[in-house]
Amino acid sequence: MDLSNLKPAKGSTKSEKRIGRGQGSGRGGTSTRGHKGAKSRSGYSIKIGFEGGQMPLQRRLPKYGFKNLKRVEYKGINLSTLDELAAKKGLKVINVDNLVEAGFASKNDKVKILGNGTLSVEVEVTAHAFSKSAAAAIEAKGGKAVKL
Repeated sequence: MDLSNLKPAKGSTKSEKRIGRGQGSGRGGTSTRGHKGAKSRSGYSIKIGFEGGQMPLQRRLPKYGFKNLKRVEYKGINLSTLDELAAKKGLKVINVDNLVEAGFASKNDKVKILGNGTLSVEVEVTAHAFSKSAAAAIEAKGGKAVKL
């Protein structure tokens, strides 16, 4: 080891050149921004989607369709799923908390019970919504469909 092998410790020096620190730094004056125009000024930031004055893609494309802002999104769970859950855990009352715990829905989901499949046991089901066929199938088995 001799003086020619010495190097500063990793991370102790900055590799990039500092901008706007006077003429002697080699990056003074315009500070790599060029002369005049919006981009040379402080506070400039490009707008999202700006294409240099060309008509932006979002304004060139045709707009169509309708998006209902009041739409309510439900997590659909079938009767067959409820039947499996009731059989596996021996439940007589199934609510949203049971479904979240079993991993069929997340805690912020609104749950709708759908009529696909059959029930083999009598259960009381509590959910945000029910399809007509699901509610009829639950009540036909002697259970209750309770809406939140």
